[in-house]
Amino acid sequence: MTRSIERVAAVGTAPERVDGRAKVAGKAPYAYEHPVERPAYAHPIQATIAAGRVRGIDTARALAVDGVHTVLTPDNAPPLRRGQDAELEILQAPDVAFRGQIIGCVVADTPEAARHAADLVAVDYERRDHDVTLASDRPDLYRPGEVSHEADTEDGDVDAALAGAAARVEAEYRTARNHNNPLEPHTTVAVWDADGLTLYDSTQGVHSLRSAVAEVFDLDESRIRVLAPYVGGGFGSKGTAHAHVVLAALAAKRMSGRPVKLALTRQQTFTLAGYRTPTVQRVALGADTDGRIDALAVDVVEQTSRVKAFAEQTALPSRTMYAAPHRRTTHRMAALDVPVTSWMRAPGVCPGMFGPEVAMDELAERCGLDPIELRLRNEPDRDPETGKPYSTRNLAECLRGGARRFGWDARPAAPRQTRQGEWWIGTGVASSTYPVHHAPGSAARIERRADGRYHVGVGAVDIGTGAWTVLGQIAADALGVDREDVVVTVGDTALPFASVAGGSSGTTNWGSAIVAAAHGFRARFGDDDPPAGSEHTESAPENPDTERFAMHAFGAQFAEVHVSADTGEIRVPRLLGVFAAGRIVNPRLARSQFLGGMTMGLSMALHEEGVMDERLGMVVNHDLAEYHVATNADVPSVEAEWIDEHDPHVNPMGTKGIGEIGIVGTAAAVANAAYHATGVRVRELPVTADRFLTA
Repeated sequence: MTRSIERVAAVGTAPERVDGRAKVAGKAPYAYEHPVERPAYAHPIQATIAAGRVRGIDTARALAVDGVHTVLTPDNAPPLRRGQDAELEILQAPDVAFRGQIIGCVVADTPEAARHAADLVAVDYERRDHDVTLASDRPDLYRPGEVSHEADTEDGDVDAALAGAAARVEAEYRTARNHNNPLEPHTTVAVWDADGLTLYDSTQGVHSLRSAVAEVFDLDESRIRVLAPYVGGGFGSKGTAHAHVVLAALAAKRMSGRPVKLALTRQQTFTLAGYRTPTVQRVALGADTDGRIDALAVDVVEQTSRVKAFAEQTALPSRTMYAAPHRRTTHRMAALDVPVTSWMRAPGVCPGMFGPEVAMDELAERCGLDPIELRLRNEPDRDPETGKPYSTRNLAECLRGGARRFGWDARPAAPRQTRQGEWWIGTGVASSTYPVHHAPGSAARIERRADGRYHVGVGAVDIGTGAWTVLGQIAADALGVDREDVVVTVGDTALPFASVAGGSSGTTNWGSAIVAAAHGFRARFGDDDPPAGSEHTESAPENPDTERFAMHAFGAQFAEVHVSADTGEIRVPRLLGVFAAGRIVNPRLARSQFLGGMTMGLSMALHEEGVMDERLGMVVNHDLAEYHVATNADVPSVEAEWIDEHDPHVNPMGTKGIGEIGIVGTAAAVANAAYHATGVRVRELPVTADRFLTA
């Protein structure tokens, strides 16, 4: 095949997903479905206390079950390298750090036998008192060592500026404990052979997972291969290695080369796959008589596990949103007897925008300003945190354009003005932002094969976002060929290194590598018709503009809320998001990502809360029957639009990342709309009926 003379550019078009038909037809094998010969099945045994140690484990009844091969415990598990990652160093000691921790594992011929036998294992514990209570006045709060940027920042004299402010808001805002619930559960198939370990895993990063497993098993990375061609969602929970992967590998090692399959149950994911920490946010805003913010403070308290520290950058987005000469952000952590916290869609940024954006709504009311006008008056000329100019910042255009599209002009200025039957009706707005993340090292390989097509290999993972399709579009344009002439292969550590699918950074990092490899390929082999077997691999170059510019995507979220005057029931019939997120590679897939993020933000606003029973030290609504997420009935109308943003500084494609900004700001917009409807200010998520009835 030769290059088309009148080729249509692929980037900006909306082809269907290349993997879509295989998935719909059930022909796309996910990790657990990968065929292996004579697999055994593993089922974890979990601690039923929240703190203490295991004194003894009686496995006799479990071993008597037909088909059971072994029961792994701290007494007989293969050794692991310790001192690197306590979450992964399982079955090496009798200590229990949280309820649900893996303390054993049954391996059997069928998953049913393994699960039944696990229930028969008797465990004798030495208990100690546990502490699972997050509070902002705990005496043992500590400052984390690092929160992406510095944990604490202060410019100017915030307290003095607040004391002299003409209008001031000081309030506490809370977000709930949220749990990732991707449609595909966390699964692993582990196979040991003479060459080492092969893992078929539901992961967001094959190379990062390989590194973590190599560390804990003290293996050279060349002896581990990880494959993840199809992944059914992750939302961050599959972005880092968790204990079940190590457990599957340990079980396969004990089975002397026989493959082992392990799939976490939905309940187990609530303790073994990470979750979003609850937060307590003390927000203070002070403004002059014109509504220009003079002081901004966001002081955050969140939780982490005693066994492994993880800190979210919850105050980080407030550092870049609005101009203010006096600024302070802090983070403090409570180490508790709880499972390990981890990434969840837009970690830190999503919960971190709730408090400040609701506070902005309150400040607008005290200044006598429209909420959009207050935001526009506080647009910064440069990034307030770094002092750098923005590569592009089109928040104002998103706010103005969204207001026109949403019909904001018809909105009553005062709350509690519109009622239809039993329903109070209101509208609200909140801003969104997400940083452009660059991770070094991603590379791509391009090969011209005998079929005449260009085969592009990159160790990226498509977790359902459409990356597989988008990378083909980028490759086609970079090579100057039709999209049909490009075949992309992903999800394998045998391919060139790729960063994890997280931080809305996949297209930025992997696409940059593909563009570099394509240009290098053309430089070596020419533009016309390179011979079969021509091959070139290249890494994405450093982008010097990352040191010169602040790089962020921005957006504006609008919500219409109805609240029942009789029951307090809250409904959201209409959501609109308008985004400035760089160049949109595939409008079909971009819209899907924006709508998915907004729906997840609505779910956070109305439903999602892991309820901790402090007596037991566990989340009691640990399934989809009781941990509610948004369904079709919750989202009658969700619309996403974007502006045509040209940003030449972020990367060769001009993309900024779209996977996470959609969730940011949605919950605040809903809470603000609920206040406008009822006059009741809710500062804690989720926004539930009882908040209005008690008020």
